[in-house]
Amino acid sequence: MSRQLICGLLAHVDAGKTTLSEDMLFLSGALRKAGRVDNGDTFLDTDALEKERGITIFSKMARLSWKDTQITLMDTPGHVDFSGEMERVLDVLDCAVLLISAADGVQSHTVTEWKLLERYGVPVILFVNKMDREDADRQSLLAELQSRLSEAVTDISSPDADEYIALCDEEAWKAYEKDGAVSEKLRCEMTGKRKLFPCFFGSALKMTGIEELLNGICSLIPAKQYPREFGAKVFKIGRDKQDARLTFMKITGGFLRSRDVLSLNDDGKVWDEKADRILLYSGDKYTQADEVTAGCVCAVTGLEHTRAGQGIGTEKDSPRSQLEGVFTYHVNRMGQDAAAVLSAMRRLEEEDPLLRVQWNGQTREIRARVMGEVQLEVLQRKLKDRFGLNITFDEGSVLYKETITDTVEGVGHYEPLRHYAEVHLLLEPGEKGSGLVFDTKCSLDELDRNWQRLILTHLYEKQHVGVLTGAPVTDMKITLIAGRDHLKHTEGGDFRQATYRAVRNGLMRARSVLLEPWYEFELTLPPAQLGRAMTDLERMGGRFSSPEDTRDGMMKISGFVPVVKARGYGREVTSYTGGRGHLELRNGGYEPCADSEAVIRASGYNPLADLENSPDSVFCSHGAGFNVPWNKVREYMHIQTGAENTRGGGNLNDSAPAGKSKKPSAPKSAAEEDRELMAIFERTYGAVRPRSFDPQPRTAPVLEQREVSIPETEFLLVDGYNVIFAWDDLKALSRQSLESARHVLAEILCNFQGVRKARVILVFDAYKVKHNPGYSEQYKNITIVYTGEAETADNYIEKTTYKLKGPYRARVVTSDGLEQIITMGHGSLRTSAREFRQEVEQVNIEIARFIEENNRHPVGNTVADAAIRALDRAKKQTDRNPGTGSGNRN
Repeated sequence: MSRQLICGLLAHVDAGKTTLSEDMLFLSGALRKAGRVDNGDTFLDTDALEKERGITIFSKMARLSWKDTQITLMDTPGHVDFSGEMERVLDVLDCAVLLISAADGVQSHTVTEWKLLERYGVPVILFVNKMDREDADRQSLLAELQSRLSEAVTDISSPDADEYIALCDEEAWKAYEKDGAVSEKLRCEMTGKRKLFPCFFGSALKMTGIEELLNGICSLIPAKQYPREFGAKVFKIGRDKQDARLTFMKITGGFLRSRDVLSLNDDGKVWDEKADRILLYSGDKYTQADEVTAGCVCAVTGLEHTRAGQGIGTEKDSPRSQLEGVFTYHVNRMGQDAAAVLSAMRRLEEEDPLLRVQWNGQTREIRARVMGEVQLEVLQRKLKDRFGLNITFDEGSVLYKETITDTVEGVGHYEPLRHYAEVHLLLEPGEKGSGLVFDTKCSLDELDRNWQRLILTHLYEKQHVGVLTGAPVTDMKITLIAGRDHLKHTEGGDFRQATYRAVRNGLMRARSVLLEPWYEFELTLPPAQLGRAMTDLERMGGRFSSPEDTRDGMMKISGFVPVVKARGYGREVTSYTGGRGHLELRNGGYEPCADSEAVIRASGYNPLADLENSPDSVFCSHGAGFNVPWNKVREYMHIQTGAENTRGGGNLNDSAPAGKSKKPSAPKSAAEEDRELMAIFERTYGAVRPRSFDPQPRTAPVLEQREVSIPETEFLLVDGYNVIFAWDDLKALSRQSLESARHVLAEILCNFQGVRKARVILVFDAYKVKHNPGYSEQYKNITIVYTGEAETADNYIEKTTYKLKGPYRARVVTSDGLEQIITMGHGSLRTSAREFRQEVEQVNIEIARFIEENNRHPVGNTVADAAIRALDRAKKQTDRNPGTGSGNRN
């Protein structure tokens, strides 16, 4: 059985790559006639746009046989605007042929491709094309390849090839010393390990050197070994002529049969989808297969949740692309429906790895992010030809980015009714060009592994934007350092909200810096225009090296220049050099913006008005969520991490750093205590109306106190279920909804605590719940405890009263006689459920008197009656929508 080999063809534009692929197909017998770009009859460039422009825009595959090897050629675009189409193919290649034009030598884009091949670990064979030119110098070209790419580039046809190969590897040197030659097997191993880069010379137009290249591919690239378990890597999404969705993939393990069901992980969700048909494409034609084995590239129909770079089965997802667009354009819909335009652009986004479509729901604007103008023109043409949409674009702008310069902690809390999640993230400046890096250092004792993975997924899935201009954030490390869930109320979406808010909260607190994109450039032009070019580059704020002579008597300048300054300069070079000059640009990374203040001011971005990226948090009070501004979140957060922050935002300096307690405040006056109590009453019963008829200020009345005052150090422990089944009204309510009964009891205890000032702990049994670790929640002004597996409320109360023995005064509310005796042994006071009910009724009377004294209701409509009605309404509301609270896991 012949082996499978996936071979990519890479080159800079106009290097002759399409002509080379035609020659290889013709010599192998796959074509009866080699097509030519000028004639528009090439086998692979079949798209109308490709024929019009004479360039490769879309990656395609062609199949040929040579000797005992089945070779799948992967033709990739050479134009810089379509580099993403080239990059996504690299992940599935067994080897690559990198073309160099003898006329141009190593170009800037050639270096970009070389670095990408190195990143993906692809073995490389070089082919220097156009050697039929009179000025082609073999030795000079080889020296340039060795100096700019690798010293291991070797002219494989040279008589001294063995000696040069021996210098590339210690084992090869030993073999050469022993035998005077390097074996073909060892050459193959070295090429596969990227220790040797064989180089061939020829002319695709004259069809010379092509057979030697094909022989080299078969003999110098080692066969791959694949695992038995099924795996596949998706590298492209396309559409056939009937608009059916095609998923192009390489089988990296086992085999795939038509009608097999594949499990697809798409943004954390798993989809089981059937591979309807398996198609083996060659050009724009295909054959259908029932089964494909490891090492084969195919297209599969029937899969809707696939994406480029996705791993299936045992295969992992690919790392993020190194290439990205640096221009963003506003889409002028020309009166056409926004939904139709957005839907079409989303489909094209699937197919084009460097197209990013952004939708602003508030302004109903669509923006497209691309590499350059040629890609934009192709996008416009696709929308017209495939979808019948005539759109235009504005002049566009460069894509700025933002980063931070200090380390901060971001906190996100999400707790509307019956939801709960809190996330703490550490945001740190990253290395230049590192992008966003995510990690976790959160203890599994604090937050389960599945929640931590979910948080990391949410960090990966979103494009996080900065607070200066709303530009994407980069070069930053985000580490999960703490988190909390609620045993009953937490759902997956809660952590999404908390995570997004934590990132945004941290960015608001950090010092942000605006970054702008730079080009790395190579400018080739006649010596006469050298002075003009250097003046232009200095005016742009560029950095460049001393000019160098080229082989053809031209001058070359290399360096870096801001993208915003270099826009359109290529056309200017062509103009002032009479068409002899050439400017080649490639991505040079991001640098701090030279005119950041003007850019920020012109953007008009308000981070607090960006509703899709809120830095605020949502907390819960009295069964309803309320918004807490970003600069107050740390005053409400439930977790103290102790993380050091280099900078606080807004009024955060008023609060103590995380993990540290504030200095004790001075004793509060009676008026201050009354004001705090008034706030509790107003949240429960509504606003207290002032006496407009009394012009003289007066001190707010103080609630009537019990004869025996309760010290602040008193703890009141309530056996929740014991009380519920001892009070007739709660017992009757529990038959309808036990959760409603728990909620009403908690509300009663909140009122009780507001008057009596004791530390109230309400304990419920949860000992029969399997694998329940137990947890507590701070509900308003009391603590609610749910015991763990195999621990009853009695056990918890006994342990707690024992710990409180000594400096604290503890009182236990229960009708359990045995529990009363045990707690008395610990020095605690005991109160039966019936006696405690009387205390609660007394507190309700005091509350009613307090409000009556302040509001002076007419006779016949007393505040006591109003308070009772309010409690009845609360109970009825509870029946319909049982309560929640703030969950704090033990």
